[in-house]
Amino acid sequence: MKWSQVPLGPIQTNAYVLQSNNQEAIIFDPGGDGEAFEKAIRDASLKPLAILLTHAHFDHIGAVDHIRDAFSVPVYVHQNEAEWLMDDELNRSRNFLGGNGFTVKPADQIIKEEGQLTIGDFSFQILETPGHSPGSVSYYHSSSETVFSGDVLFQSGIGRTDLPGGDEGTLMTTIHQKLITLPESTHVAPGHGPATTIGAEMDQNPFLNGL
Repeated sequence: MKWSQVPLGPIQTNAYVLQSNNQEAIIFDPGGDGEAFEKAIRDASLKPLAILLTHAHFDHIGAVDHIRDAFSVPVYVHQNEAEWLMDDELNRSRNFLGGNGFTVKPADQIIKEEGQLTIGDFSFQILETPGHSPGSVSYYHSSSETVFSGDVLFQSGIGRTDLPGGDEGTLMTTIHQKLITLPESTHVAPGHGPATTIGAEMDQNPFLNGL
């Protein structure tokens, strides 16, 4: 299996496409540019099976309805942010986009706890990783040695905690207990910026000194 990073939307949030050898795919965080993203998926002859959301801030959900409707696939989100999809204040689009705040339709599947998630040939370990937002989750895909971490851990950085529902102490505990316990060779596919590895961040991330 392999994955690709696709920056989308008003602040170029990273969506990801994880694909299997039979061209089935899982889509993570389609943040915008729905028509162009749909075309890229179709041009690659991929068959999406689901949309997995790391969290429900506006820049991660902007193309959810477009991609869901185009490929008739379910959307997964954590229960702590299920209502955010339908509320432009909670998803922050009203605040960041002014009069252009938006909502999307309710999720089809609600994540209620950590555990295994299997969709077709894809198997993930769901990790509850709050701190940036209360319903943030990360998806660890052992087959590709990748954790799709949303806005929790970045190359040389961590997620912001100044938005409603954010908490720096919770975020640092999350990173310590849920992410840096993964194998050091694990690829980190973050919501913004370049990919990295757990080992690289343990060695070089200034926010993780002492962890």
